[in-house]
Amino acid sequence: MQDDTPHQHGEQRIPSDPALRVMALESLLIEKGLVDGKALDALVETYEHVVGPHNGAKVVARAWQDPAYKARLLADATAAIAELGFGGLQGEHMVAVENTATVHNLVVCTLCSCYPYPVLGLPPVWYKSAPYRSRAVIDPRGVLREFGLELPQRCEIRVWDSTAEVRYLVVPERPSGTEGMTEEQLAALVTRDTMIGVAHVQPPPTGTKR
Repeated sequence: MQDDTPHQHGEQRIPSDPALRVMALESLLIEKGLVDGKALDALVETYEHVVGPHNGAKVVARAWQDPAYKARLLADATAAIAELGFGGLQGEHMVAVENTATVHNLVVCTLCSCYPYPVLGLPPVWYKSAPYRSRAVIDPRGVLREFGLELPQRCEIRVWDSTAEVRYLVVPERPSGTEGMTEEQLAALVTRDTMIGVAHVQPPPTGTKR
């Protein structure tokens, strides 16, 4: 008797959940010898714990707490960031720009997706998208509005175009209500988006212990 039931031998179904799909793809690549498991683990470890926005947040927090450090950061960001132990590939030529009550800075890369990996980690998908890369220059105020950031007309918006030679870090305004907070507590308030310039740092919740 012939069995007409379709056989699935050798066929691997990829789960619908993105995290499970990544795990399945990773396992498949390792199984076929296309990726070294230890190398992949080292890469993940690097982007989770060595480089990433937590590094940039420490830079910003130090600048908020230490005026002398902020002056060095704005004068020579590469050297000032290196003082905290951060630097390396795609972070060799850094420029820090400071947000104030009258000036707001926005970072984009119109040609590709140049990005300061040592202090911000991997770029978000929207940063690499064509609409953001084009509209951030043409209509920065409108783009910021779509991110939920409404700036007063009196606030000047400066758009900085990253290149393979120069990458930018926005030093956001320090929010009110953070007086007396430690550097570590301040760093916890700083997000990746605030250091790209598409968001403001939010003040700590009322009642936060300092």
